[in-house]
Parts: sequence; C-alpha cells; structure tokens
Amino acid sequence: MGDTAIVASYGPHFGEERPLVGMGGSGTIFFSNCNLGCVFCQNYDISHFGEGQEISIERLASIMIDLQAQGCHNINLVTPTHQTPMILRSLKIAIEGGLRIPVVYNCGGYESVETLEILSGIIDIYMPDFKYADPVVAEKYSGAPDYPAVARKAIREMHKQVGELVIDKHGVAMQGLLIRHLVMPGDIAGTEAVVKFIAEEISANTWINIMDQYRPCYKAFDYPGISRKVSAAEYRDALKRAVEAGLKRIDALMF
Repeated sequence: MGDTAIVASYGPHFGEERPLVGMGGSGTIFFSNCNLGCVFCQNYDISHFGEGQEISIERLASIMIDLQAQGCHNINLVTPTHQTPMILRSLKIAIEGGLRIPVVYNCGGYESVETLEILSGIIDIYMPDFKYADPVVAEKYSGAPDYPAVARKAIREMHKQVGELVIDKHGVAMQGLLIRHLVMPGDIAGTEAVVKFIAEEISANTWINIMDQYRPCYKAFDYPGISRKVSAAEYRDALKRAVEAGLKRIDALMF
C-alpha cells in the first residue's frame, strides 16, 4: 500500500449480522487488498488481485457521510487493517462533517495490538474473525503461522476497549465486540479450541456468529481438505461445541 485509500465498493449492506443491519442496512466500505493470504477467499478478486479504485481521503470521508444520510446504522470498514492510516485521516474529516453513527472495524483478526491501541476511542464495534486455532493450519491456508497467537492478543485488546456487544431497543448494535468464526470441512478451523478461548478468556457473553457458508473458492480446490462444502452434521457439531463451552450469545441460535 501507498498513502492512498483503495476502495472496491461501498453501499448499504443487508447481508451482515442482524445487529449491524437493522432496518437501514450496514454502511459497508470494501477496501482492496488484505493482510492475509487465505487460499479459499470468497472475495479473492478484491483481496488478492486488488480490484478497486484509488480515492482521496476527502472522497472516503464523503462516502461515510453519504452512507449515514442513506439511513445506514453504522460505517462498516471491511478489511481495513492495511489502510488504517488513510481511514483515520478520513474519519477525522467525516466526524468534523457530522458523522455520528458507530464505526465498525470488520477484520480478519490478524491485528497488531499497537495499531489497535491507536484505534482506542475511535472504533465503536470490533468484528474480527477467529479463523484457526492451529498455527500449522494457519500457515497452510493463510500464510500466517502466528495467526492464532496474534488473533488471541488482538481479541483481548478489542474486548478491553469496547466490552461486550451493546444493542439498543431496536436491536441495533451501538458498541462492543462481535466475533465471527467460519466452520470449515473436517474441523480444520479447530472450532472447539476457538470457542473455549472466547468463553473462558474473553467472556461467555461474547456475541459470536458461527458461520456455515464455507464453500471452496479461489485456490481451495488445490487442497483436498478444503475442496468441499461444510456438511450439516459438521455445522451442528460446531454449534454444540459453542454451547458446551458456555457461550450464551450465539448468532446462529438466536436467529
């Protein structure tokens, strides 16, 4: 990355978690490129190939204001990690221009604590993935053997900053931590270890979305272990493990 933001698309999004979507949608901004190299990425044209356009920080700020004017409940920064400096400069302009809705940091969980500390008091809602529990798996499928350790530290810092997810009387998220975990074929993601960490070391009241939508994309067909969809039985087992770990706010069960 240089010093210019690169955005692939933006607009109200109604396919996110319900506390983000509400009635007006989540104001998503999809940033190009990524700080992970997942071989199964469903948005590989954006994350790996960098599809998108360079825009000024003033233009990025105006997009945020426009999404608020359209009735979106939040500004949802998708894959923001590597573009954080540009985002911060744009947020300053947007806030001075009247931006008042919560800001969501929608990331892969591979975040440095140093960057998160800079974001303290700026980000209202953190929404990280917790992809894998095993460093060998993380290296094989995302090129990041330190992913589990980094993600644990990052999630601890996020929770320290914003706490558990707070939802208003209309069911819309205002502040807090929301974690995503994608169930993968053959339990490659290590779901049991992931949910135990969240329940025991973060909070049993952490809002978690256990996702069943894995499908092989990009280079996944080159890896026999992830070249198929997740079965219904595998997904049910993942939910069972989350309940047994003591998690109480499981998106899949609530909706």
